[in-house]
This record gives sequence, structure tokens and C-alpha cells, in this order.
Amino acid sequence: MTVVLIDYGSGNLRSAAKAFERSAREAGLDRRIVVSADPEAVARADRLVLPGVGAFADCMAGIGAVAGLRAALEEAVIGRGRPFLGICVGMQLMARRGLEHGVHDGLGWIEAEVRALAPADAALKIPHMGWNELRPARRHAVLDGIGPGAHAYFVHSFAMAGVPAAATLATVDYGGPVVAAVGRDNMVGTQFHPEKSQATGLRLIRNFLIWQP
Repeated sequence: MTVVLIDYGSGNLRSAAKAFERSAREAGLDRRIVVSADPEAVARADRLVLPGVGAFADCMAGIGAVAGLRAALEEAVIGRGRPFLGICVGMQLMARRGLEHGVHDGLGWIEAEVRALAPADAALKIPHMGWNELRPARRHAVLDGIGPGAHAYFVHSFAMAGVPAAATLATVDYGGPVVAAVGRDNMVGTQFHPEKSQATGLRLIRNFLIWQP
């Protein structure tokens, strides 16, 4: 089974690839972890991961700059139902639109928009950076074994807003509730970085690698 981490110029994917390799190895799973920008590799993948760092618009532009990549991604995920995981800005790109430095269309897979964090406590710094406690909102196979009290690592200044309750998997408190994980059908996304979240992150990656939507 091949898992493709999509490389569209959003940053160094080595740490994410290493976390996926480690999780597969420790779980005894036969998974081939590949980092690629090749639309054909994306189209053939059994599972897809879309990491992301930086600005929403820049990441969308990065996908659009690789000829055939968005079409291959949408065919694999929407057309063929391949399991998909979006990480950080990769999760944000699942939204209908982003409001970072203007209004920009996203992939439109989750009916939500990405807005600047505005914690009620003015003492809280932006970006939201560091460990925070996950608050599961509903049961999901990718969150199996990750309950209240589990901590994950965040680095972000924007977050999904207006996410339907049925698509909200987990939140965190940062001067009010912030969406930490979303999901519908064969797609999930995490605002936090599983590859930096130690045991919690490795468990989520393992869950994703065996998930059968």
C-alpha cells in the first residue's frame, strides 16, 4: 500500500515522512511512504497526505502551479474515495475559502472558512504555538485511542470557522474553542502537527494508515 505525501513547495516534508515511516514500522504495517509532486503518483496512491505551512493563498497557488496536481488530487479523493489527511494549512485548504490577506478559494471539501484567530483573552499570543489539550467532539476511527487529556502540538495564526458540527472531530481551547480536527466521508484534517505531537501524533498516523472509510 502506497501513501503519498504531496510535495507542492509548502516546506520540508522530511519530518512528516519520517513520522509516517516510524508509525507504520512500529505498528507492523506494510506501507510505502512516498513524498511526491507527480500527479500520476497522486492518482495511483492508496492514501494521500497534504501537509502545509505558510499562507493559505500561497499553498493553494503551490498546488495550482503543478500542472495536473489539483485534478489528480480531486479525482483520487472525491472521485475514487481514497483516504485523505490534511495537516495544518493542508487541513485549512479543505475549506471553502480562506480570509488570509484577502479572500481566496480553497478546495471546498468542508463547508467552512479560514479566519484569523481572535482569542477572547488578549494576553494569549498569536500565533497559537505549542502544546494544547484536545477535546474530542465525536467518535472517529482516526481518533481511536486519543481521548480527553491527549495533547498535540500547534503552530498557527488562522483556523477553520463555521465548521458544521457533523464535520467537527475535535477542538482545543485557546481563548475560546478552536477547531483542531475535521472529517467527513474519506477525508480528515488536523490543525495540529501529528509529526510533532509525539505519542498522540503517532497514534493518529497509525489510525489513518489502517482506516477504512
